[in-house]
Amino acid sequence: MYRSHNCGELNASNINTEVTLAGWVQKSRDKGFMNWVDLRDRYGITQLIFDESRTDKTVFELAKTLGREFVIQVKGTVIEREAKNKNIPTGEIEILVSELTILNSALTPPFTIEDETDGGEDIRMKYRYLDIRRNPVKNSLLFRHKVAMEVRKYLSDLDFCEVETPYLIKSTPEGARDFVVPSRMNEGQFYALPQSPQTFKQLLMVGGMDKYFQIVKCFRDEDLRADRQPEFTQIDCEMAFVEQEDILNVFEGLTRHLLKEIKGIEVEKFPRITYDYAMKTYGNDKPDIRFGMKFGELNEFAQHKEFPVFNAAELVVGIAVPGAGNYTRKEIDGLIDWVKRPQVGASGMVYVKCNEDGTYKSSVDKFYDQDDLANWAKATEANPGDMIFVLSGPANKTRAQLSALRMELATRLGLRNPEEFAPLWVVDFPLLELDEESGRYHAMHHPFTSPKPEDMALLETDPGKVRANAYDMVLNGNEIGGGSIRIHDKATQQLMFKYLGFTEEEAKAQFGFLMDAFQFGAPPHGGLAFGLDRLVAILGGQETIRDFIAFPKNNSGRDVMIDAPAAIDDAQLKELKIKVDIA
Repeated sequence: MYRSHNCGELNASNINTEVTLAGWVQKSRDKGFMNWVDLRDRYGITQLIFDESRTDKTVFELAKTLGREFVIQVKGTVIEREAKNKNIPTGEIEILVSELTILNSALTPPFTIEDETDGGEDIRMKYRYLDIRRNPVKNSLLFRHKVAMEVRKYLSDLDFCEVETPYLIKSTPEGARDFVVPSRMNEGQFYALPQSPQTFKQLLMVGGMDKYFQIVKCFRDEDLRADRQPEFTQIDCEMAFVEQEDILNVFEGLTRHLLKEIKGIEVEKFPRITYDYAMKTYGNDKPDIRFGMKFGELNEFAQHKEFPVFNAAELVVGIAVPGAGNYTRKEIDGLIDWVKRPQVGASGMVYVKCNEDGTYKSSVDKFYDQDDLANWAKATEANPGDMIFVLSGPANKTRAQLSALRMELATRLGLRNPEEFAPLWVVDFPLLELDEESGRYHAMHHPFTSPKPEDMALLETDPGKVRANAYDMVLNGNEIGGGSIRIHDKATQQLMFKYLGFTEEEAKAQFGFLMDAFQFGAPPHGGLAFGLDRLVAILGGQETIRDFIAFPKNNSGRDVMIDAPAAIDDAQLKELKIKVDIA
């Protein structure tokens, strides 16, 4: 037995107990006649003491050779610590060591294994196994485990059954790019890694499984961001004999359960807003509602007033920034420069100071009087002491630009408290969206999403106005989950493929197996998938997911620790009948 206890559990009640511990040397302090070593494992730190007058000479001398991150085993007696450390659970005791075994020596690590490390992100990713020893990363992984266990507990208690679905599947043309895997036994043919288990979970409903879930790896070959990885994990769920309301209730319940069990926070009924309302009021379909700054549309009050910029715009829209009326000209100019950046793309910005005395001072006073500006203030719900910022231009682009500004200002003003949680549902998404380049419609969610029954007739006359039986859960300005009621009959699914530009032959080749299944008694069904990585990060008070993944990729999709992706040798390529021509 390498250890009788771990390094985080001993306390004053264990004094005079003989124990065996094992772990890593965090640090040592050699005072000549006495040597202290902090021994660390996953559970905590215990101080060891080697005393020249009480410790065997051989053991005492061996202790002086210990370096950082050496793996050791010790036997000894728990004694009371003279200089107690109230910051750790084991701070009242130490171990008077009688036996010491070096299980493995260690090179000096390339960065300090401490909470506040001196290692940059690149070096820590290269030595990720060392980074995991640090409390912030270790605790993030333990936190992820706790969330996953609560998910499994909640869903299992509601009779959901966890079923594994295949990783080697068929490539489909919808969605992001697939990762593909060549088949040695089927020359010239390829598997794809799943972007989601979508069709399989629908087939499980046809199979009568009724309530399915899976915590599952998914893969998308797309550009990366701080909150996106080429491989990611979903809490994937599906239910039979349900309507949208049933699904929203179940997974609202799951989210409330997680907030209560993980964060100790009680949340009442989640607000519900439509997609159209979200876009008009917040400029995006995943609004952060921890703060206000709702959009106020100003066309009625800002156009036809001799200001050509606004007169030429499709949309004039503003937000009131609380308490920003005291911004200096330098601060305002800085924000104007910020919205002009290519990442935002605005051509300029108008501002209005709402003075404490009820008057207004704007950058366009030449064109607008106090009554005009008062109407702007009313439309944006501005109060004395606030600042109104106004953008104009094409409607969709301008809303997106103002949304970016809203989030930036909220961050600067400290309005995005990571320990405050504001979930909501966004419903009534468009079923289809038009690709301006190709002139074709694409499914906004996926081609298996059911149209709202009352909008079915619009598929023939005005497909862009058809609403989907689709819904997203949003938490603190992040989409954490989304789903829909599915099409469950062959005729409707064929019609959907038609409007997505599939020929009958293409639809049959790609999804014939699903439409065939619908002919054998498919029940009404629907589901939802949460992004586990993102959900865990937000519950953990962060918006970047990397530290909540054991072995993440970098922003180029590379694993710098194992140096992947990498070339494969010619023998493997020959066996797969693949020719690589790199110019």
